Amino acid sequence: MKMPEIKLFGKWSFDEVEVKDPGLKRYISLKPVFYPHSGGRHEHRRFGKSEVNIVERFVNQLMRPGRNGGKKAKAIKIVQNAFEIIHLRTGRNPIEVLVRAIENAAPCEDTTRISYGGIVYHVAVDIAPQRRVDLALRFLAEGARKASFGNPKTIDECLADEIILAANGDSRSYAIQKKDEMERIALASR
Repeated sequence: MKMPEIKLFGKWSFDEVEVKDPGLKRYISLKPVFYPHSGGRHEHRRFGKSEVNIVERFVNQLMRPGRNGGKKAKAIKIVQNAFEIIHLRTGRNPIEVLVRAIENAAPCEDTTRISYGGIVYHVAVDIAPQRRVDLALRFLAEGARKASFGNPKTIDECLADEIILAANGDSRSYAIQKKDEMERIALASR
């Protein structure tokens, strides 16, 4: 007897989704899940978060500031609605669109401070792939949050907009703007 295929929210398949960026391949987990909630079982292992499904990591990033902290059911509902909107607007698998957005929003270079005898220099450094994924997820969530604040648009719609723009590499996306800014500063301090 063949097992039924595991689809996110019973709708979106992980099968045809592929990570194109070779540097991020090991850190974007596309392990099939019905519901993005693992209960933090990855927490005490080194690099454990790279085995957590990427949609769940994105959900965790959404419950960030203040009063939304810890409201995972609410964050999952937001992502679910945003995925519906993405599917309606693009006609593509929303998981694939999210993965493209993460690949496009992941910065490659950053700056670090190095002090020589009391003088501080900023030096350009490459970013580790795990951190690239973390920053991309943070920028996407932050962009949606900022767009929906003081705006009649719901967070679901703003999140869908942000993901679609980032997936297309559009500079109107907050995540792409932040990435470009980071890389520009790193280029200047080479």
